[in-house]
Order: sequence, then C-alpha cells, then structure tokens
Amino acid sequence: MKGRIVPLSAALLTAIGVAVGGAVWWNGKQSYEGTDNAFVAADKASVTPQIDGHVAEVLVDDNEAVQAGQVLVRLDAADLTARLVQAQANAKALEAAVRSVDDKAALEQAMIAQKAAGVQSAHAQAQFANAEMQRYGSLADNGWVSPQRVQTASAAATQATAGVAQAQATLEAERRSASSLGSARDQTLAQAQAAQAAVEQARLDLSRAEIRAPISGVVGARAVRPGQYVKPGGSLMSIVPLGRAYVVANFKETQVARLRVGQPVEIHADAFGGQSLTGKIDSFAPATGSEFALIPVENAVGNFTKIAQRVPVKIAVDPVSKLGGALRPGLSVEVKVDVRENTGPSFAEAGAPLAHYARRGEAR
Repeated sequence: MKGRIVPLSAALLTAIGVAVGGAVWWNGKQSYEGTDNAFVAADKASVTPQIDGHVAEVLVDDNEAVQAGQVLVRLDAADLTARLVQAQANAKALEAAVRSVDDKAALEQAMIAQKAAGVQSAHAQAQFANAEMQRYGSLADNGWVSPQRVQTASAAATQATAGVAQAQATLEAERRSASSLGSARDQTLAQAQAAQAAVEQARLDLSRAEIRAPISGVVGARAVRPGQYVKPGGSLMSIVPLGRAYVVANFKETQVARLRVGQPVEIHADAFGGQSLTGKIDSFAPATGSEFALIPVENAVGNFTKIAQRVPVKIAVDPVSKLGGALRPGLSVEVKVDVRENTGPSFAEAGAPLAHYARRGEAR
C-alpha cells in the first residue's frame, strides 16, 4: 500500500499541474492576443541638400543628439555670395531705370503743358491776323489802303493759321511720346520686379548653404564628409526621433477581430532583457502587409494555398515609460494585447467612417 502512495501522489500532482497550467493557458488565450512579429519604428527624417556645392564643414558626429533648426552642414558659399551681390546690383540698376523713366515722364508732362500753351498762343495770333485781314479788306474796298497791304495781311493770316496746325501737331507728338514712356515704364518695372525676385532667390540659395536639422533627434547614417560635392536630393544623414518611436505589430487576420483602438499593450524587447514597456493600440493599417510589398503575391494560380495574412497594427508607446526613449527603430519586440477592454473602435469599425463617406460621395 505504501508503495502505491508515491506514484498516486505524483500522478495527482501532475494532474493538478496540468489542470492549473491549462486553466492559465485558457485564461491567457481568452484575455490576450500576442505576436512576436513586431518591430520598433520611428518617423525618421532624411537630411538632403536643396542646392549643389562642396561641403565646407560637417558640424555633427555620428549618433549625436541635435535640435530642430540646428546647423548640421555648411556648403561653400563663395559663389552664392557673388551671385547675390550681382543680383542686387542688377536690381538697383533697374530700379534706377524706373526712376529715370519717371523723370522723363514728368519732363514730358511739362513739355505737353508748354506745347498746349503754344497752341493757345497760335490761336490768338491767328485770330488777330484774321481780324487784321478783315479790317484791311474793308479799308481797301473804300480805297483807303493799297492792295499790297491787303495781300500782306492775308498772308499773315494764312501763316498764323498754319502756325496753329503746327502747334497742334507738336502737342500731339508730345502726348504720344508721353504715352510711349508709360509702356516703357511698365516694361522696365517688370524687369525690376524680376531682378528683385532673382535677389530673393539668390538670398534663399545662400541661406540653404547652411543645412539644418528638420526635427530633433539623433544623427544616424551620416554619409557626408568635408570636401564632398553634393547635389539636391542626395541623402547626407538621417535624424531619428528616439523619444517618439512606436511599434508596428503584424497580427494574423485571425487575431484582429478582438483588437480595438486604445487597448493596453505589454511590450517586451530582447534588448531590454526581462524589462517591459506599456503602450496602447493606436490604429490599424489600411491593408495587409503583402499589399505593400515590392513584388505583390499573385494568388490567381492553380496551386493556391491559403495562408493567414498579417495586418500591421500601430502601437503607441506610453510616453511616461522609462524605457520609451531607449527604443531604437528596427528592434524586434513581442507584444501582448489585453483584449478584455472593449471601449475603442474595433478593427471592423475603424474603417466604417471612410466607407460611410465613400457611399455618401457615390450618392451625390
């Protein structure tokens, strides 16, 4: 009898252990969804030049923390400075040309006033000459003056009438000359504005000789060195905002039915040993990971095998977590989501508003 007690006790303890382990496993299965297909990501910024030139100075080192707006690289600005000076000189010359046209226009207005006065004077002389011709004509009819005197008065009247026409023609010429100055001023003013725009562009290019950090973070992948020739669009370095890292967890499509926005998440990173972080589900990707692959999977074949697809889920790391600032993009992590909280929108509900608006647009 005593020989049976030990095996029976061992079997009983084993059964109890299996039952407890099964209960724990079942409770965990019902309360949590997890995956080890998860990685740390961050919205890193690539630093690129907007102008070409030779690198004069590199003011940061690898893995150095920088602030937004801090100067990272300086390009040789000698040519840019010369272009700015040339553009400023050209703009000043054209501004002077505009003032010169304005001065000519003012002079033309004075000349027009003078010619208008000349027209009035010619009219007065013509009226006097005509009156003289009429008076001498009457006297000649009575025999008081000679015919030669009448001819002289008639010639003077004709000359005065011609003087009026000449004065009017001169006035019209001055007016047209003033009108052409208006067109010349518009053309010169447009050239001056273009020159001022060239000054602003040269000043902007000069400011771009100092390449600044677009965001705060840590320098990584620094590929620029002094003396190097750089062109617009070429990556010089990257800025990684370590304090704003997040986790992208790829859950199977069979798991996302119980996931909701705002559910608490426990995050374990291999780099931190047994320590863990906390976070919350932020959002769901609009498509599975295979849809964003460079080479999409072609399923319309005869040997199709169904494979559970994975949906990227963005997890925001708790900002008060002491290890949140230590997360590096690319680290692999394991996540466990507490699915017992059902307050936020589910995976199916997260896309409902967009579908609703799409239907409204079709109805319209």
